[in-house]
Amino acid sequence: MPQLDTSTWFMMITSMFLTLFIIFQLKVSKHNFFFNPESMSIKTQKQNTPWETKWTKIYLPLLLPQ
Repeated sequence: MPQLDTSTWFMMITSMFLTLFIIFQLKVSKHNFFFNPESMSIKTQKQNTPWETKWTKIYLPLLLPQ
C-alpha cells in the first residue's frame, strides 16, 4: 500500500487561503457603504387605525347604562 504524499499540502493550503482572501476582498470592495449612517434620519409615517378615531364602550365604561 503506497504512502500518501503530503509534501505539496502546505503549498496547496497556503494558495487556497490566499485565493479566498483575494476573492473576498474583491467582493467586499464592490459594495457601497454609507460614510456616516448616524446622520440619516428615519421618517416614520403614522398609520391611522380604526380604533384611534372612534370611542367605544370599552374606552368609556362610565357611560354604560346603570
